[in-house]
Amino acid sequence: MPDSYLQRAIDYIERNLADAPSADGVACATGVSAEQLRAAFLLICGMTPTRYIRERRLSAAASDLMAGASVTEVAFRYGYESVEGFSRAFRAWGGALPSDVAVLGSRMRSPLHIEIAVKGGNLMEYRICDMPAFRFAGVMARVPMQFEGENLAIAELARGITSAQREELHRLQNLEPRRMVNASWNSDTDFQEESGSLTHLIGVLTTATEAGEGLSVVEVPALTWAVFPNDGPHPETMQQATARIYAEWLAEAPYELDGFRMFSFCDVRDDGTAYSEIWVPVRRKDT
Repeated sequence: MPDSYLQRAIDYIERNLADAPSADGVACATGVSAEQLRAAFLLICGMTPTRYIRERRLSAAASDLMAGASVTEVAFRYGYESVEGFSRAFRAWGGALPSDVAVLGSRMRSPLHIEIAVKGGNLMEYRICDMPAFRFAGVMARVPMQFEGENLAIAELARGITSAQREELHRLQNLEPRRMVNASWNSDTDFQEESGSLTHLIGVLTTATEAGEGLSVVEVPALTWAVFPNDGPHPETMQQATARIYAEWLAEAPYELDGFRMFSFCDVRDDGTAYSEIWVPVRRKDT
């Protein structure tokens, strides 16, 4: 099994910390698109590559300071133009000035480092589905980017669906999968820092061009989709499958992301288990 491209990206960052590698440069060195790398970092590491690089450099700076290096030496080692700028960034990250590190010692946060383990022997079930252009119809809102726990803005969006809107969505629903789905994307087709926001839609797939009051219609071009069925405890099974798609499947499959507009549905049972499907747009890799 080939190494995870995400692990290769992290290893490249580690080797080039002092040179302040860019996210695009890391993607190029890793052999994947910047879009795919960004999506994988967000889903698996909980942050963008840019933020990971920044925080990893600051954690490395903390290690150097604890080893006895001077503040001035470390500031310029990691590319800061002034000691003052380094001190501000370090304090915002670690809650203390770099000059205090020698006193704080082990009470400083430990260096940030994430390793991605690729586990062989457990193949992911999937199917490839070519779909003509269609539309999402549903309630839609910009919601805060959040990587852990329940996204309260999405929960509020779901609670706000009226009975009339549910009836209208049932009427509009005329394409597989015939389920209420959750779809997320950014209007600029580019994810920002986790402090930003994304567009989230709760709705159905349809060929209709118009929808009832309070419902949005979003065009989706003809795409090839990789569809991953899952069955097990909810929501752990679906969350683990999503992580594996980006950490493992994309490292091995002859496909790469074709835009970051994924959607999913989940049929939850009374016993706390669920059947779910994750739909990811892909294209064949260049050979």
